[in-house]
Amino acid sequence: MLSVEEYLERVLALATVLPAEDVSVSEGAGRVLAEDLAARFAVPPFDNSAMDGFAVRAADAAAGARLRVVGDVPAGASSAPEVGAGECARIMTGAPMPPGADAVVPVELTDQPMGDVPLPQWVVAREAVAAGRHVRRRGEDVAVGDAVLRAGSVWGPEATGAASSIGYATVPLRRRVRVAVLATGDELMAPGEALGFGQIPDSNSYLLAGLVARFGGEVLLRRAVGDDPDEFRAALDEALAADVVVTTGGVSVGAFEVVRQVVEGDIDFVKVAMQPGKPQASGLLRAPDGRPVAFLGFPGNPVSAWVSAWLFLRPLLRAFGGAEGQTELLTLPVRQLWRKAPGRRQYIPVRIVDGGVAPSHARGSGSHLVASLHLADGIAVVPEDLDAPGETVEVLLTRS
Repeated sequence: MLSVEEYLERVLALATVLPAEDVSVSEGAGRVLAEDLAARFAVPPFDNSAMDGFAVRAADAAAGARLRVVGDVPAGASSAPEVGAGECARIMTGAPMPPGADAVVPVELTDQPMGDVPLPQWVVAREAVAAGRHVRRRGEDVAVGDAVLRAGSVWGPEATGAASSIGYATVPLRRRVRVAVLATGDELMAPGEALGFGQIPDSNSYLLAGLVARFGGEVLLRRAVGDDPDEFRAALDEALAADVVVTTGGVSVGAFEVVRQVVEGDIDFVKVAMQPGKPQASGLLRAPDGRPVAFLGFPGNPVSAWVSAWLFLRPLLRAFGGAEGQTELLTLPVRQLWRKAPGRRQYIPVRIVDGGVAPSHARGSGSHLVASLHLADGIAVVPEDLDAPGETVEVLLTRS
């Protein structure tokens, strides 16, 4: 059997980094930045006030000093009066510092009322301020030319704000990876349909399609397919328009393993030392135009498919996007033990309770317990030698 790490290395080798395209900074959430972005503007772009108050010369602003007000400087002002000796200017937060001023006295430290009041002729400073006090200096956050956003980072609201602030309207983001999801099995029925003998609702194709979207991919095709090899082959031919094809079911050693029947010889079928999810399949298929298409085959049990998606599909999609960084794991104590799988690492859906973890279902690790997956906060990575509650496990957070 392969270790999880050995198998993941095989999976990641299937990825080809996707091309980039220019996208508005307000779009592209979940996509990956293709190039470093250096600041075109300084942040802040000019010296400005950190407070509502009065811009002063610190040398004049001793406690009790009476200063003549020479004008107003609102945020967005296109000009400002010069502040000379014994003078000040009323200023709003974010407004540019007027020439001559080097500090700000907050309005609450003067004899003036707060709020929308007429511009006074004179103001008394109740406390002294040092030069630079309550002033945000040009470039103190970012200077022109500083590298601000790194290639490989995943695009999101914070990146949008950063890129906008340093002068970008569009940014180069990797194209979304296109994924086809095929759930196999004659027993699968569309959700909501009446069930006959031996039939179950198709949950896997919907589950995996939702995860693809969460992982930043684009679902090109989602379908449940029966166990007839010709039917599966036809669906697979259509799925090869994607960058990645993911299947569930049909990868084990039973008599009706349709995925194995159709693609064995092109795809590797292996056993991985994990529970759930021991039978896995992966490799490259060829689209009609000769383009390589990554293939992942997961077991049919829904918890197995869910765990496999987090461990293998998510990293593969990130690799297609050129994303950097490793999966972050929390280390938490076990609050409630579960039945273990000898000789295999377990990946158990867990809730975080009282600062530790407990199974999200009372039965613990059943690979068919799909109806309780929504209760899970993460996946506990349980080593083979875990013995008792109180020991710690690493947890991959899955709740967005």
